[in-house]
Amino acid sequence: MKLTGTYRKLVKNTTINDTTLLSTDYLNHYNELVMMLEMVSDMPDMLEEVETWQPKTYQQHFRDSAFQHKELAVWAYEHAPDEYREPMDDCIARMDADISTGLPELRVLADAGNEGRLKAEASALTGRLRGWIDTMSALINGALDSEGYQARLQAEGPSETAATVMDQSSIDALFD
Repeated sequence: MKLTGTYRKLVKNTTINDTTLLSTDYLNHYNELVMMLEMVSDMPDMLEEVETWQPKTYQQHFRDSAFQHKELAVWAYEHAPDEYREPMDDCIARMDADISTGLPELRVLADAGNEGRLKAEASALTGRLRGWIDTMSALINGALDSEGYQARLQAEGPSETAATVMDQSSIDALFD
């Protein structure tokens, strides 16, 4: 039995959203990876540190964190409305899959000494991850629910939209 109403009262005046019962603090886990990936373009040796990053479930993240309301965040998640939690779980799974295929691809490029492609692919992966983070943020903040999430995936896919990386000549062409 879900106690959504009770948890909505318990999370008042915390950083846990009282509609979705989810917290944006979880995004810090992925933002850490994105920040490291951004450095790979200029410092290919950072890939080794990137490869130490491991995915964590929502609950794992909070259990391992110093977040003030971490226990409440874990329990509230269990009672979050399905219209937010289910697409959030799907988004996390898709993002983790993107990471699990993207990082080994970067390693192959780094080992081959192909710094140009490494830079481009690290940038593209970073863009895709930002798209997933934006989608998770919308879910956590209640700006997107399961219906909107499915529509977004069908219409554009968060990873495809965010992955559009333009070089300087393409940007310049926009202003011609």
